[in-house]
Amino acid sequence: MANLDGSINTVAVAAVAFVGSHFILSHPLRKPLVGAIGERAFQGIYSLVSFATLGWMFVAYRRAPLTESLWAVGSGLWALVTVVMLVASILLMGSLIRNPALPTGGRPSAFPQAALGVYAVTRHPMMWAFALWGLCHIAVYPVAKNIVVAVAIIVLALVGAALQDHKKERLQPEEWPAWEAKTSYLPFAAIASGRARFGGFGMHALAGGLVVWLVATWAHAPIAGMAAGIWRWL
Repeated sequence: MANLDGSINTVAVAAVAFVGSHFILSHPLRKPLVGAIGERAFQGIYSLVSFATLGWMFVAYRRAPLTESLWAVGSGLWALVTVVMLVASILLMGSLIRNPALPTGGRPSAFPQAALGVYAVTRHPMMWAFALWGLCHIAVYPVAKNIVVAVAIIVLALVGAALQDHKKERLQPEEWPAWEAKTSYLPFAAIASGRARFGGFGMHALAGGLVVWLVATWAHAPIAGMAAGIWRWL
């Protein structure tokens, strides 16, 4: 039992290091480090730490034992998760175009005039895509090591999005609050309040999301050893 706990604990420690290093480097340490070594060197350190902690978490996950599922997973739950993952894929692909939250290398962000498509749903579509991925993987694979990793991704995405709002408010005191007024952190909150309208999804979001969803779920079987998405029924 001690060996089992130790293995799962290693996954947890690696997950905390992965998430914590992101938060620490992105917020309290970013300004002093950039001032000391420059933006390019900082980005190199940030990337190195990110890949190192991600690799540690991956290795710990692979080595950790497989525990019993916390609940039974039937076809109904798989069907729900399949639909939610399609939504997540659309959010992810839609977030790659005209997203003012993406890094710009110090240049001013380009803000859309109106919140359309995925930005009408949430101003953090990429982060919510990752969070939905985590929730879906917990739902259909409720074993200890998977829950630890998925929770880490969810926390990194959703807490990171909230921290990004505070940071952007400080760095872009006019543009970001105006963007916040048109959008919402929580999905569909801006639409429900009348600040945004549902629609205006580009083909990069809809077609791109569909392709990513089909390819990723198809690849799930050879990579993870478990059929996912529509491929479970084909």
